[in-house]
Amino acid sequence: MALFQIGNGQITIQVDSMGAELKSMKKTGMETEYMWNADPRFWKRTSPVLFPLVGALHNGEYKCEGKTFSMGQHGFARDMEFTLKSQTNKEIWFSLKSNKETLEKYPYEFLLEIGYELDESTLIVKWKVKNPSDKVLHFSIGGHPAFRCPIAEDAKQGDYRLRFDAKEKITAGILEDGLMSNRKVDYELENGYMWIDKNLFDNDALVIEDDQAHEVALVKPDGSHYLTVRFNAPLFGVWSPPGKNAPFVCIEPWYGRCDDVDYAGTWEERKWGQQLPAGESFETSYSIEI
Repeated sequence: MALFQIGNGQITIQVDSMGAELKSMKKTGMETEYMWNADPRFWKRTSPVLFPLVGALHNGEYKCEGKTFSMGQHGFARDMEFTLKSQTNKEIWFSLKSNKETLEKYPYEFLLEIGYELDESTLIVKWKVKNPSDKVLHFSIGGHPAFRCPIAEDAKQGDYRLRFDAKEKITAGILEDGLMSNRKVDYELENGYMWIDKNLFDNDALVIEDDQAHEVALVKPDGSHYLTVRFNAPLFGVWSPPGKNAPFVCIEPWYGRCDDVDYAGTWEERKWGQQLPAGESFETSYSIEI
């Protein structure tokens, strides 16, 4: 486990080789930290990658190739040591390859590469999934970055807002014990804005599917946007721990999600799952601007 730092004169980031996890993001020369500090009283992580699973499985198990496997929430990559692949002042890459340990709980060969590129005041988070085998690779992948909110020490989270690149409403799925229920809630927006009130996350994460938005900003009480996440993912989550008044909000681009509460299908049939043919690569990214 090692901590790596890169900077481009405008922003500086730190990434841990454990999980290739983004741990710090600051404006160069400034003390303000934009990432959550992983205080275990609230949540012990900062920005884990979710692979090869986003969310939880029904009964913690899945059926694949005629066998039953167990896997914890959000997969295993976040808890594995990645190898440094390359590093410059503006870009750094890490890699993780399937091995005997992963094949026991996930019967697919893979190569996962995670990159961080600095572009002025924007960080681009890049994912590459490669299939080195001769069969289709079924997987999910997602981000879980946690951002300080409030960003000012003397502010209250309830005075902050989210702004979506949607005008009228956002429809979110409701989770039950970490699985997707049949219930949905419509959140009316005020010209794209939603208040972060104390009850917003009472039902866990807001799961927002079907390309409803591709940009989410955190907004200070004075109306200024201090951080914006942009993505092409077809669904995403917005989360803070229920009932904890935790001083952070996660904005999570996803290519996959948890099982439905009554799911009885196979791994290959899961909603929003990705299918990668033999020898092919899946590449995507999202960005964080401060």
